[in-house]
Amino acid sequence: MGFASRPHDDAAAPGQTGPELPLPPRPRRSLWTILALLALAALVVASFVTLDLQWRDLFSAQGLGAMGQFVRGFFPPETEPGFLQATARAALETLAMSLLGTALAAVGGLALALLASAAPAQARGQRGWRGGRTALRGLALAILNLLRAVPELIWAVLLLVAAGLGPMAGTLALALHTSGVLGRLFAQSLESAAPEVAQALRLRGAGALQTFAWATWPQIAPQLLSYTLYRWENNIRAAAVLGIVGAGGLGQMLSYHLGLFHMRETGTVLLAMLLLVALVDGSSFAIRRVMAR
Repeated sequence: MGFASRPHDDAAAPGQTGPELPLPPRPRRSLWTILALLALAALVVASFVTLDLQWRDLFSAQGLGAMGQFVRGFFPPETEPGFLQATARAALETLAMSLLGTALAAVGGLALALLASAAPAQARGQRGWRGGRTALRGLALAILNLLRAVPELIWAVLLLVAAGLGPMAGTLALALHTSGVLGRLFAQSLESAAPEVAQALRLRGAGALQTFAWATWPQIAPQLLSYTLYRWENNIRAAAVLGIVGAGGLGQMLSYHLGLFHMRETGTVLLAMLLLVALVDGSSFAIRRVMAR
């Protein structure tokens, strides 16, 4: 028997419809994409036109000379032993602020994420409290939006009234803002967790806490730790700046000496900031690399 006499596999039999062909791309969607890109380009051009940017003065010989003179004032940095000890104490205070603020934010963000996630594994299948669940989710999302919408510097200014000058206000400011950021990221991780393992445990009679501990948490823990380390890298920079408003650490030393035009002391503080940020970035990278293995 020859193979030419066999009907083609994709041919439609009598009385049946043929195979479905892919739909052509919608031209309207492409048109809207082009219009959006054109609007974005027009917005960028309008921004350059409307803003009074003094590019000529910035790159003029006088402007470049003034910037060079300002930078030369930082050198050589102050190396007096007493000042170096004070700088080291301020650096440790900044590091402690970033660590504690990030740790508090990780706990608070996870608590809010459990309420803000669309369908956490431990709550699926429970019909009795769907209405309350929706209300709690809306409230949690609103809190997360508020926390991350207000920058750390604004939180610090507000908290200075209640907590006073010092690292307390800076730590709480980092914790509040970072709770909003991490809470949103944690909620997305919860929603993307595979539900099959949790469903299997629930069918065997496991409770909500057991389901979360043995099914959901092992899936999301590495991602949550990665998010937390990433935010720690950002918080060490923010903690160094928060002191400008009196929230302690290197930022407070920077604001004090720069305000008095102590340029050599300011140079030492800036170098300490750079070293501290590099140390935290390197530590975070090393931890993530070990996790990836």
